[in-house]
Amino acid sequence: MAPFGTEDRATAAGEPAGPPHGGRRKVARYAVPATVVGVAAATIGIVPALASSGDPDLPAISAQQLIEKIAASDVQQFSGTVRVNTDLGLPDLGGLAGGLGGGAAGGGDGSSADPSAKVTELATGSHTLRVAADGPDRQKVSVLEDAAEYSLIHHGKDVWGYDSKSNEVFHTTADDAGRSAPGKDKPGKDGHGKGERGAETFTGTPKDFAEQALKAAGPTTSVTVDGTAQVAGRDAYKLVIKPKQSGTTVGAISIAVDAGTGVPLKFTLTPKSGGAAVVDVGFTQVSFAKPAASTFDFTPPKGAKVTEGKDRAHQGKEDGPLKGGLPEHLLPTPGGEPGKGPEGLKVIGEGWSAIAAFDTGAKGGVPSGSEAGGDLGGFLDSLGDKVSGKFGKGTVFSTRLVNALITDDGKVYVGAVTKDALVEAADAGK
Repeated sequence: MAPFGTEDRATAAGEPAGPPHGGRRKVARYAVPATVVGVAAATIGIVPALASSGDPDLPAISAQQLIEKIAASDVQQFSGTVRVNTDLGLPDLGGLAGGLGGGAAGGGDGSSADPSAKVTELATGSHTLRVAADGPDRQKVSVLEDAAEYSLIHHGKDVWGYDSKSNEVFHTTADDAGRSAPGKDKPGKDGHGKGERGAETFTGTPKDFAEQALKAAGPTTSVTVDGTAQVAGRDAYKLVIKPKQSGTTVGAISIAVDAGTGVPLKFTLTPKSGGAAVVDVGFTQVSFAKPAASTFDFTPPKGAKVTEGKDRAHQGKEDGPLKGGLPEHLLPTPGGEPGKGPEGLKVIGEGWSAIAAFDTGAKGGVPSGSEAGGDLGGFLDSLGDKVSGKFGKGTVFSTRLVNALITDDGKVYVGAVTKDALVEAADAGK
């Protein structure tokens, strides 16, 4: 193992580049209960995990150099298998996931092949993904299920979702607004700030998660190199990110970075409370060869029900089918700014202890039990914890990472922070 005995903190970091996304869903389309589920699912977009299977002997490298290596990586062609393990402490969402997700995006088209219908399913349990990319205009992610498969294909301006279980197809168009040429959407070589940046695509790979985690590098964060590992048969360095602030639920994030290409191969988020990783995402097999062109071809199968989503090509970067992949604007990004969200959205605090706050305008708090009805009522009851303070009364919905306080007068406070921190923020807002 290479000798990494000294702490080597990165003073700043930019966002590594990734292939272009489609559009991002607007928060205003989420009902309050669906927002809570979305917040839990969104943790997948900011965290990841590391499990090593060897300690290769690699040249010493500093944390800043390793961050720069990630930022400089220009790999746009790859294929492989990714394993996602998520333990947010949520109950089994079962059919509730599809019920909430189906109306959350895409204009509420209700197709089981709508990408939004799959988001909350990834918030619990273990999943295997097959992924492939060939430049900015061709990506494919397949979620392998028991005797079934869900595929999301981006090929040029077309975006297809196909659910083999229901034989349903969802079709919409990608957003070309603001798309930059390959290699242009990177931070500067010094790791500071952003370069030109276009849309990006959530491909389900560790790199997507690293981009969020690396936004944390700054004065509220310790970034170190902690030895080496072997992931999917490739030698890698281990980059460890730890918050310096109190009040956050995040313990540490580990990122395995391919020594040859600079591509993140595996991630781990461990909570401050200890125990198993909250999210573990990593390649089990990877190739950086050009995928076959046929990988990205798609024709709706005979007899499939095809749902056409709204044409998003001219609606701007914030309102397409795939951008961000998950509602990340509900979460304050450590060291960064939240995306566009509900009107009046503000961020209280900074770094890892930042809390996003907004007013839904919905009075009367969150319905529970028989008021909500069915599976949704049981789900809310399993997460909800009644609290009170100077702000009045409300309900805290908790996971092992992200907590959200919804007050009885319709205000929402959410972040990767403790319940007490949310109550304090609500009290201060009165």
